[in-house]
Amino acid sequence: MTEITHRDLALDPEDNERLANLCGPFDEHLRQIELRLGVEINHRGNLFRLLGAEHSTRLAAKVLRDLYDGTEDEPLTAHNLNLYLQESGIEELDARAAEGAQEITIKVKRGVVKGRGPNQQRYLHAIATHDINFGVGPAGTGKTYLAVAMAVEALETNRVQRLILVRPAVEAGEKLGFLPGDLSQKVDPYLRPLYDALYEMLGFEKVSKLIERNVIEVAPLAYMRGRTLNDSFVILDEAQNTTVEQMKMFLTRLGFGSNAVITGDVTQTDLPKHQTSGLRQAIEILRDVNGISFTFFTAKDVVRHPLVQRIVRAYEAFDLQSSQQEALRKAEQAKRRDETPS
Repeated sequence: MTEITHRDLALDPEDNERLANLCGPFDEHLRQIELRLGVEINHRGNLFRLLGAEHSTRLAAKVLRDLYDGTEDEPLTAHNLNLYLQESGIEELDARAAEGAQEITIKVKRGVVKGRGPNQQRYLHAIATHDINFGVGPAGTGKTYLAVAMAVEALETNRVQRLILVRPAVEAGEKLGFLPGDLSQKVDPYLRPLYDALYEMLGFEKVSKLIERNVIEVAPLAYMRGRTLNDSFVILDEAQNTTVEQMKMFLTRLGFGSNAVITGDVTQTDLPKHQTSGLRQAIEILRDVNGISFTFFTAKDVVRHPLVQRIVRAYEAFDLQSSQQEALRKAEQAKRRDETPS
């Protein structure tokens, strides 16, 4: 069972230059640690708050202390940070600490589904023991597939009466209007990953019949307002693209006898830059709410083709390098402005 926790950390002695070096340009060093350990890091001055699974926040605190101590002797670079994370074995410690969750197996049409690795096992156990569950992490970590598997099992064993698939991929009105067909046909392309998982687990004919009987329902997020969902298993996919208002609206739809799983990747939001992701804010607001679980996945949890994990890591490294270059460019611009006589 995975509960999100917060851990407060003060790095002493307080030294603004060393703290800036630890965090990196625009906090890019912290973002790299977040991605590798599956935590969220917030800070003000030398006071840090770490959000995530208990063992992950403990390891992240150790990483920050070690790196801060190292800044006394030499500058911290992105290259040095990557070397530290690789050579310290911190990810292996993270995996060992995550072990111990009760293994859950799900029987579906094509065999048995079970968690591959400790993080997926904890995720399945959390869904089985909590009414609201968040699965947060990069593509290919099994967040959506495992959620659909748990939903199918709940439907097959009559623990719920309906399966509802929701995605904020399109806006109400204008974008839906460009596609032909009824509402289901309009949103089908955006819900295709959920359909693919359903077809694999139940078969095409059975899924089609359940959709016809409205036992399986597809619904764009914008059409959920005003509803109360009883005896349902609800999956909100791509939740990083929800606004703060949409996430609150969705979470308050849950009725008696229902379960909800919210999946997303906070690093790949398609929202305008000025809008806060509802998923990111929910992680902060709901961390101490009893009955809600959070599972954080990282690149090491990717279970698709072996190249996918390498692709995810390559993009992470590229994004880090691009952000650092952008930070340097902005710093140079600011320096030139300061040097220009008024």
